[in-house]
Amino acid sequence: MDEQTRAAEGNGTGPGVASGSLALVNSGLFADASNFDLRYVPDYDRIHAIVGALRTLGLKVVLTSGSFDILHEGHSMYLEAARHFGDFLIVGLDSDEKIRARKGPHRPAVPEMERLRMVTHQRGVGLVTLKHLHDERWRLIKTIRPDVLVATADTYSRDEISELEEHYCGRVAVLERMATVSTSARLRRIQLGLPEPAPPGEPPASP
Repeated sequence: MDEQTRAAEGNGTGPGVASGSLALVNSGLFADASNFDLRYVPDYDRIHAIVGALRTLGLKVVLTSGSFDILHEGHSMYLEAARHFGDFLIVGLDSDEKIRARKGPHRPAVPEMERLRMVTHQRGVGLVTLKHLHDERWRLIKTIRPDVLVATADTYSRDEISELEEHYCGRVAVLERMATVSTSARLRRIQLGLPEPAPPGEPPASP
């Protein structure tokens, strides 16, 4: 059994499919349904094989990453924009442990398995996986070597972008954050019992 055949068989939690790149097309990765058991792939070796099968089909692979805690409109807009850079979007989602180390013991607000499921429901997301606290630097990027790596403006320095484009990806596409209110700000408002700010041009909500 070759690598592409093993890749097409899924992550072990859902139904397998027959073989190779054609099986990948027929497996459900390109269907409109979320197909979580197929789209969530925790094994990076399997992701590497799936990417090989996608490239055999001539598809451009896009990678982006984030926490996606308390999914909101900005996240959906960002993922949709990322998908437009290629044919197949892979999302690396920060694990609970990774987020706690960066943002404190009370985050994430939503546990990783629920966040993974929510991201697979977003239009255009082909595959999701977890990024762990003690992974080597850029492990997922090195595994996938995407044609396009999509990130927000504060993710990588100019020197890091040059290094990534020279060694690990075709190019880095930088997007501005699309949320009008961050998840952290929204959580603070909830904790303080404050209403959401009114959209521009609308009067504030009555108390």
